[in-house]
Amino acid sequence: MHTPESLHYSTQHLWTKISTNDLWEAGITDYAQDLLGDIVFIDAPAIGSKLYAGQSCGLVESVKTGSDLHALVDGEVVEINQAVINSPELINEKPYQAWIFKYKPSHDKAQIEKNLLSAEAYQTLINGL
Repeated sequence: MHTPESLHYSTQHLWTKISTNDLWEAGITDYAQDLLGDIVFIDAPAIGSKLYAGQSCGLVESVKTGSDLHALVDGEVVEINQAVINSPELINEKPYQAWIFKYKPSHDKAQIEKNLLSAEAYQTLINGL
């Protein structure tokens, strides 16, 4: 499994990275897409919806099962990646480029990084599963 060093991860198998204008991108990890199999539908959180760390904010469905998206941090959704909504298989092809939504976090970068896993910590987590 590929786990880019430049990203931050949650225990629910989402990744995030800073984008532009203090916005952050969020998507699902390579590990998660591999477990799910062929992804066929994304129910992304609505623009303007509030995010609360650890709470469900959307859904990813595959030919095998459905899995909730859980917010990485508190914040507000500001953009949805329509290309991924229209072609969810993009997540299977390039999970770390196919972000699902962008959000404006309620906390600063240091606080976000403190509350999420590094690539090394995430790799340790999935190796133990």
